[in-house]
Amino acid sequence: MRSSRQSHSLFRPCGVTIDSLRLSATIAQRLERLPIAAGLRRLVARISAGGWFEFYDLFMTGYIALGLVKSGLFSLLGSGVASLAGFAAAGFSGMFAGTLIFGWVSDRFGRKTMFTWSLVFYSLMTCAMALAPNALAIDCLRFFAGLGIGVQIVTIDAYISEIAPSRARGLLIALSQAIGYTAVPVVAFASYLLVPHTFAGLDGWRWVALGGAAGAIFVWPIQRGLAESPRWLTGHGRNNEAYDALARIEEQAGVNPKSQPPEPVSEVQRSTHGRPLQTLARIFSQEYRARTFMLASFNIFQTIGFYGFAAWIPVLLNQRGSDVTQSLHYSSIIAIVTPLGPLLAMRFADTLERKLQIVALAVSSAACALVLAYVTAPWAIVTFGALITLVNTWFSCAFHAYQSELYPTSIRAGAVGFVYSWSRLSSIFVGYLYAFMLRAHGVGAAFETIAAAMVISATIVALVGPLTNRKPLEVLAP
Repeated sequence: MRSSRQSHSLFRPCGVTIDSLRLSATIAQRLERLPIAAGLRRLVARISAGGWFEFYDLFMTGYIALGLVKSGLFSLLGSGVASLAGFAAAGFSGMFAGTLIFGWVSDRFGRKTMFTWSLVFYSLMTCAMALAPNALAIDCLRFFAGLGIGVQIVTIDAYISEIAPSRARGLLIALSQAIGYTAVPVVAFASYLLVPHTFAGLDGWRWVALGGAAGAIFVWPIQRGLAESPRWLTGHGRNNEAYDALARIEEQAGVNPKSQPPEPVSEVQRSTHGRPLQTLARIFSQEYRARTFMLASFNIFQTIGFYGFAAWIPVLLNQRGSDVTQSLHYSSIIAIVTPLGPLLAMRFADTLERKLQIVALAVSSAACALVLAYVTAPWAIVTFGALITLVNTWFSCAFHAYQSELYPTSIRAGAVGFVYSWSRLSSIFVGYLYAFMLRAHGVGAAFETIAAAMVISATIVALVGPLTNRKPLEVLAP
């Protein structure tokens, strides 16, 4: 029996060397014609499998925080290595390095290669962290785990953007996020059940971390059969491989590749691969400079608001007077609604302009945070905590799709890695900021800080951001 790769070669025109310019046009047009049906959704689900564990780990910080304190390894509101702020900073420092330094590696070596191996690296580092004996070792291993997560985030968004038809780009990235966000209630309830206790001589928080480290075992076989991004392959002159990858994606999406003849469009130009310095030069060129400054500054502030709530909600509730178990109970109830935000995003992703969604959702998040600054009744805290979670996860879907469509394929992962790295840079200091606010001004001031950051984020995109819905990538970023 022929292998899948061999059979796809039969769909390539016999005796013809495929010209990169012509193939780029063919790929763009044929990807535009992919049906938005079950086959394409299954493909996106396979791509996003590694993202599930990425989300698990990303939100794990907040849910195991009180367990780290309970174990005696970390302080609640301190500022040193053995503090929650230090633990959060270590992870986000790794993510900063991963998105900034290694984002371009995806442009160099391919999307599939990077999101597969970065997951393996992350899983190994998280497993080691879960068994580490002291705060310094935990922080160091958390940093290295963050490296793998940083690459994963950027590469999955780039890959989906490059295979999605423009009419459903927002929907498919929202689907990817919806899959990832189902990890949040899982880690929340696992923490509620495990963190207050000790099992087999290991603190509960360590078992929660080991759950996230299991990612590579489950995801590796799911992602083995994925094709590389055809746009990326043709941009590197690997034309025959690009044609084979295109055929495989069409087959997985439920299309017969034989029925899709090449239809060259002379206006589409071949992408050229950029190395790190070339990527920087391109994103700060006159063509992309405004987008780069807009996205970098947006990411600085959205993280202060988004992760200020998502990563610190159990601690904020604890500082309101709840004990460890009660805080984790409230947090796990709030976490139930997390996957609903991406489902709303899927419904409206490509019908409502993405820029306007980002602005409206950021303002709504700020309003919910202001209410949380002053309510004290448990039902009100849970209700408005659920609302801000719903809004923030929808917001996340919108801006992940948005920033991935504003740069060309040849530099997409490196460019998105650069602008997204600013969110990780600000995340390093978020823990210290909220620890200070809680010590000096109380829980109300912490929620007011979340609201202010989201308003600033909305203003930045409203003033500078371009409109993007239903436009091909080659039009948005030539």
